[in-house]
Amino acid sequence: MAQLLVVEDEARLRAYLTRTLEADGHVVDGTGSGPAAVRRLQDGEFDLVVLDLMLPGFDGFEVMRRAFELRPDQRVLVLSAVMDVATRVRCLRIGAVDFLGKPFATAELVERVRTRLRTPSTGMSQRWLHVGEVTLDLERQTLSLDGRDVPLSHREFMLLGHLMRRAGEVCSRREILTSVWGYADDLGSNVVDVTVRRIRGKVPQPVIETVRNVGYAFRAG
Repeated sequence: MAQLLVVEDEARLRAYLTRTLEADGHVVDGTGSGPAAVRRLQDGEFDLVVLDLMLPGFDGFEVMRRAFELRPDQRVLVLSAVMDVATRVRCLRIGAVDFLGKPFATAELVERVRTRLRTPSTGMSQRWLHVGEVTLDLERQTLSLDGRDVPLSHREFMLLGHLMRRAGEVCSRREILTSVWGYADDLGSNVVDVTVRRIRGKVPQPVIETVRNVGYAFRAG
């Protein structure tokens, strides 16, 4: 019995997809926005995500990127009315295992879901993220620096990975809060600053730079 997540902003279609996949024997959770999808992925594990691209909050491309940050071997089947070649190629390059256009035949969707669930999940080809002298192990969620491994909490790992993927760029606190905690609004939270301080306490050299009144940046070298 597979655990599936359906991410579709049109409520009636989401309900139909949920009923269809449940009838095929799966356990299905559903949501309708990018931030809500990320929160679901943070809170649980899913064998397959059925993902629309046009979503409120942020789009399916961003959901995929964050899904793979959380779990490099996450399976994603994109279900979208945007069917041009460039979009399909982009989805596959990001890491989607399949792409099915709308409108779709129900029988084909069901069979594609079955097929993808039978296919071994190989995950992303890159296990390690390297920036300068810093290496992030995406499987073990550890930081390697100066020949030693530094264990990280899940939030520390997610925040550091976000900054490393944008090395040299300034990331606002709100952007980090949305990416790592799945919140659409700041709500006056200081969890970003607290988590950065915890990372700095574990890393002997300054790899995270504070950009006053804006946010943080990872030092590329």
